This record gives sequence, structure tokens and C-alpha cells, in this order.
Amino acid sequence: MERDQQTITAPVITFSRLRMQSDGQGVTTLVCFHGCPLRCKWCINPFSFSADTKYESMTPEMLYEKVKIDELYFLATGGGITFGGGEPLLYARFIKCFRQICGEDWHLCAETSLSVPWENVQTAAECIDMFYIDCKDTNPDIYRRYTGKSNGLMIDNLKKLLKFVGSERIVVRLPLIPGFNTEEDRQKSQEFLAGIGVRQFDLFTYKTDIKK
Repeated sequence: MERDQQTITAPVITFSRLRMQSDGQGVTTLVCFHGCPLRCKWCINPFSFSADTKYESMTPEMLYEKVKIDELYFLATGGGITFGGGEPLLYARFIKCFRQICGEDWHLCAETSLSVPWENVQTAAECIDMFYIDCKDTNPDIYRRYTGKSNGLMIDNLKKLLKFVGSERIVVRLPLIPGFNTEEDRQKSQEFLAGIGVRQFDLFTYKTDIKK
């Protein structure tokens, strides 16, 4: 893995320092990667998949040198790095190498759609402390209409991840998306997910330009 630390790279768009309670516990730095398999209608980071977006190709060591300035805050508050994007689990091997560099004391989180091969999820699970799963909706028609893709991979990966790491390391985000799902749809999604073992949910409403 030491060789990977020197050669593996990931496209880092930006990182945001000194975030509090918005992307995990304590003080965190949000690291945004370029690339995403979904095309969500109300994506808050459309630059994450735009071909025109500028990014820096970094090794894990390069990223560590950028973010280690806040280590004191991470250690004092139980915080660390939250990987987002885009889809951070496209770069699971990069994240694993980063963990080996930063050590075990930093809290690492991932904000993910789980729309990646299971091998990527499993690699990330070996080093990520908390997964924030962007589920959208478990209804396959709603999910496809909103993201452009099937939700089958996401659900399959979530079932495997629950068995692999346990429900205590997983929070599933269930948004109410104006024009796409209803409160009843979200309740059905929550009931389905609870049935497969999810115990922690983040319920919220998207802010869009749709006028009610």
C-alpha cells in the first residue's frame, strides 16, 4: 500500500475547512471529489460532474499536507475529514491510503449514493467511520426519474454494508423532493429501510425553485 500512497491519485475539486456539525461530528473538513454516476435533477454540486470543472489531481499524501493544519481541532472535537463530491467512493482506494497516512485518530466520513461497485464500498468500509447514504427514495420509478439511474445497486450495497459494518455506522438521508416524491413516499421508504436494518435517518426537504 505504500507504493499506492505515492502513485494513486484522485481529482479534488475543493475542500472546505472548519465545518461544525454539518458533515459529521466535531470540526470537519469537507473534501469534494470530481465525478459522479448520477445526474440528480436538483444536484447541489453540478460542478462535480461537469467536464469544464477544474480540479487538482492529488495523491493521499498531498491531500494530507493540505488538511493537517486542522489536526488540533479534529483531535479536540472528535472530528476529521468528510469525503463528498460527486461520489467519493469512486476513489475508495485513495481514501484507504489516506487513512494509513492520517492515522486512526481522525474521524473519517463519506457522503455517498452507494451507486458504485460493491468492491469500492467494501474498501471504503475498512477505513470510513460513518457513512451518510444519500438514498433519495426507495421507489424505483421515483429514483430513476430523479437521478437517471436504477436504485437497485444502491439498495443491494446498503444491505451488504449493514451486514458488513452494522447500523451504528450508517445514516440514511431521506429527502422530500418537491415535484418528485411525497411525504407518503418518504414514509414508505423509511419503513422499507427500517425493515432491512437501518436505524438512523436524516429527514429533510430540498429547497428548489418550484413554487407551491
